[in-house]
Amino acid sequence: FTIILSLHLYIQILKLERKDFIKTILGAMAVTSLDPFFSWTKQLKNNDTIMPVLFIGHGSPMNGIEDNEFSRNWMKYGKEIPQPAAVLVVSAHWLTNGTYVTAMEKPKTIHDFGGFPKALFDVQYPANGSFEVAKETQKIITSTNVHLDHDWGLDHGTWTVVRHMYPNANIPVLQLSIDYNKPASYHYHLAKDLFQFRKKGVLIIGSGNMVHNLGMIAWDKLSADNYGFDWAIEMNSIFKDKIAKADHQALIEYQKLNKAATLAIPSPDHYFPLLYTLALQSENDEIEFFNDKAVGGSLTMTSVKIG
Repeated sequence: FTIILSLHLYIQILKLERKDFIKTILGAMAVTSLDPFFSWTKQLKNNDTIMPVLFIGHGSPMNGIEDNEFSRNWMKYGKEIPQPAAVLVVSAHWLTNGTYVTAMEKPKTIHDFGGFPKALFDVQYPANGSFEVAKETQKIITSTNVHLDHDWGLDHGTWTVVRHMYPNANIPVLQLSIDYNKPASYHYHLAKDLFQFRKKGVLIIGSGNMVHNLGMIAWDKLSADNYGFDWAIEMNSIFKDKIAKADHQALIEYQKLNKAATLAIPSPDHYFPLLYTLALQSENDEIEFFNDKAVGGSLTMTSVKIG
């Protein structure tokens, strides 16, 4: 293509005046620079296969390098779900003023934690990003202005999960931030705009935890299997019941569900990603729960596959 284009321009040089030649050069540059974007959007035309949506309880960053029940299920779904054209993650660990989407071609692996073994800090997940997907995200979200970000990367809410699902790092991965100044209803309605991506081969993942109270964790019970305080188990059951019944309004107004809701969700950062997932549910979608266990008394790993 480059050789043909060069010959074409050479012929035009012989025929055109200087000002006309400059116009031709600029036009060719515009076409070639936009070509990847048009190729990507053409590739993502609507099809009969609607991608599922996931809410992942990501838990401890150590799950990113451990071979355990949780990580094995992440790997399982990575194999079962049709290979996506891209992965878009709403992580509990990217809280912003406004809404942003990562737009760099090579997102860095962010080690946003402390006190863990060096092996965890040594992990690099070299998946590409995609400026084209970021622009498409910016385009389809109409409920607010989406800003392109070139500084963030992939935090542990994303890479600890996705590296098990796609260990070859051969699929573009992006993050969509959470505007922490906005209420639950705002995030739910914003996510509605993303439904188009389900029809275009993009896997959307909300990554957080339904029950997440680190201040009350029983550190001496972390190795116990499925250990949860009564209030954590109760709230987890309520969440699952509402999800199964598609009672999204009750989940948006989660403070009204039970007195224990304030213990399960002392701050909504890890809960909001669930709302992004639920907003993308259609009438015909089946619901599947997995990794449905409590950890350390005050945290649940319960995850949901929709579709």
